[in-house]
Amino acid sequence: MRFRPCIDLHGGQVKQIVGSTLSDDQSSSLKTNFASDKSPLFYAEMYKRDGLVGGHVIKLGSGNDQAALEALQAYPGGLQVGGGINAKNAAYWLDQGASHVIITSYVFEKGRVREDRLLEVLQAVGKGRLVLDLSCRKKGGKYYVVTDRWQNFTDMEVNGETLKYFAKFCDEFLVHAVDVEGKCSGIEQELAVNLGKWTTLPTTYAGGIQSMNDMYLIKELGAGKLDATIGSALDIFGGNGVTYTDAVAFDKAERS
Repeated sequence: MRFRPCIDLHGGQVKQIVGSTLSDDQSSSLKTNFASDKSPLFYAEMYKRDGLVGGHVIKLGSGNDQAALEALQAYPGGLQVGGGINAKNAAYWLDQGASHVIITSYVFEKGRVREDRLLEVLQAVGKGRLVLDLSCRKKGGKYYVVTDRWQNFTDMEVNGETLKYFAKFCDEFLVHAVDVEGKCSGIEQELAVNLGKWTTLPTTYAGGIQSMNDMYLIKELGAGKLDATIGSALDIFGGNGVTYTDAVAFDKAERS
């Protein structure tokens, strides 16, 4: 199990946001847990120094391209990038230093999978450099992929068949448990268990981690098959649940 670091960008700034409050309207509904006075470069160089790999640079809306470039170019091959990625620009982001590109919304239209678009991205970058973000919310007792800054439900349930289908196209999965994202209220245990049962690819769980106990819980529930990212609970993002030092130590222990 690995600790996957993150650099979430909103308005060109490193922030931690309650995921369920993201919307096209950038005003009052947005709840921000933390806004950093440090640059994306600072975080990328720190992750590089500490040997953390496979971290995620996520562009939350427009106005984040330059900030993302700053991070990727500081740590070539060490970070993935997502947010507004499509078949036309995917190769560009790899050329700028991303190890992988992350896509979700582009491959869905009106709640349904656009396999033609998925194949276009696959042709542009190759399976080995593509991550599918299957971030989800619960509805009627089941988890469904959500798109467009997690506002819109698709008709794609996250289950064993879904992961088997998408595994043909990508190298990894990234799954945010959106209902608990940014709340530091504990993880979605049911989702972690299911992902551990279903996934055949490297898969990163995100959402709700409030302490290092949750990292060990993800390891247990996910049968050792899941990595995890920590956001608002981390002290480097203004949190008081997990120290960055402890997260790095966890990663090093797992690697050894």
